[in-house]
Amino acid sequence: MLHSGTSFIKDSSDILSKLKAKKVYTDLSPQELVEQTLQLKQGKLSSSGALCVDTGKFTGRSPKDKFIVKDNITEHTVNWGEINLPISPEIFDNLYTKIIDYFSEKDIWIRYVQACASEEYAVNIRVINETPWANLFCNNLFIRQENNGISQAKYDWQIIQAPGFLANPQTDGTRQENFTIVNFTKKIILIGGSAYTGEIKKGMFSVLNFLLPENENVLSMHCSANEGKKGDVALFFGLSGTGKTTLSADSERALIGDDEHGWAHGSIFNFEGGCYAKCINLTAEKEPQIFKAIRPGTLLENVRFIANSNLVDFEDASVTENTRAAYPIHFMDNAKKISNGAGPKNIFFLTCDAFGILPPISRLTKEQAMYHFISGYTAKVAGTEVGITEPQTVFSACFGNVFLPLHPIKYAELLGKNLEKNTDVKVWLINTGWSGGAYGIGKRINLTYTRAMIAAAINGDLENVEYIAHDVFGVLKPQSCPNVPSEILNPRKAWNNNEAYDLQATKLAKLFIENFKKYADKASTDILSAAPKI
Repeated sequence: MLHSGTSFIKDSSDILSKLKAKKVYTDLSPQELVEQTLQLKQGKLSSSGALCVDTGKFTGRSPKDKFIVKDNITEHTVNWGEINLPISPEIFDNLYTKIIDYFSEKDIWIRYVQACASEEYAVNIRVINETPWANLFCNNLFIRQENNGISQAKYDWQIIQAPGFLANPQTDGTRQENFTIVNFTKKIILIGGSAYTGEIKKGMFSVLNFLLPENENVLSMHCSANEGKKGDVALFFGLSGTGKTTLSADSERALIGDDEHGWAHGSIFNFEGGCYAKCINLTAEKEPQIFKAIRPGTLLENVRFIANSNLVDFEDASVTENTRAAYPIHFMDNAKKISNGAGPKNIFFLTCDAFGILPPISRLTKEQAMYHFISGYTAKVAGTEVGITEPQTVFSACFGNVFLPLHPIKYAELLGKNLEKNTDVKVWLINTGWSGGAYGIGKRINLTYTRAMIAAAINGDLENVEYIAHDVFGVLKPQSCPNVPSEILNPRKAWNNNEAYDLQATKLAKLFIENFKKYADKASTDILSAAPKI
């Protein structure tokens, strides 16, 4: 068990006695939580039996309203800046007290769950929710009691979610009425003013991204993972919307997890017990396994029905493009019973290239892998964060910088050590973005082709084909791939105007080089040599 340097909290009545709640529901079944949600008129059932709810004002994360308490544990370890915003222990204590008062005479829902499908690194969690459907989300996304017999008397961390509580920025020290605050000393994640359940999920991810690398020398990763019939594991890195969930859902491979994992001692383990899949434009043809997972017990967020029916219109983005389905991992037909596996054989970096420059698949040297991991180039996809309505070019270190409390170099160094220990691991860069032109001119790369390229890489079909280095980025482009037209593999040929492509490639290369300047003083000469050449 991962104790984070301190013992378990043993008195499970301390906070509950202070809350003075009207009624406390503990570890209810999914069916009971659904029934309560319907009785409270907080949701509706879809034709498939899934529970549909609205998250209100916030339909995505609010990164600028996420804080970390600055104290003796975090002052000299957290990478403070635009991503990790400090807040004082006094402000935390004040809001904590106010939320306790807010819960007075209200019904609350409690659940005991776990993070990390590994006995060595498991973290036990107590969650306190204001609504039954948020408690259902926690049941679906975390590792459940039936899997491990979590004791209610023992937990490492607490997550307290009060979406109906609104802070006063002028007196409470927050930016807005909503907030998420992580306190590593008191081991509490405090959430107020937002019902978007992604704040719960990513709040705990941020905690693990601090504890595992800092205390255990384990690489925490924003990636999905699956396993072949021979036990070969593949990892898929990428920001929300780049394809981690979709591409790891392969009927021929067992799913280990769709979003968050750790890599330690030659093994991969899932942080979660469920999936939080984007379901905008979801169809049974394109993503059959995810489509089948939407059934009784699944939580659907911010979807809309076809008129005069309870059939979900997955194309409807009138509320948000960030419509989500939260379900236990065993709802996926091919999910592993225990969400862990051996060290990876293939690693895929997924990038949604809005410039239309990068090849749809390319092989990376170790140095290029380190460079692109640190760079984390992609485009934010509409709906995953407040205010994002179309793809925006970003560099997100380690493909998840907004979730990293430590300096990105820490995670990059751990990746480098793992690649040095496992020299047979192949690293690939996959562009799930645009081809034949930039966003607005070209077309999004066909998902069928992307699946075929990934399958070819995993099956070894790209071992003996010809490769040509990209003129600017140096990545190795395969010149043939089963079930993929050859012209797709060379992005320059997909453009009508080669000169326009070259100008755009130079523009993107300059962005890479400018972005990497912040890491250059700590990067090795080999890594720096992998930068694009203008």
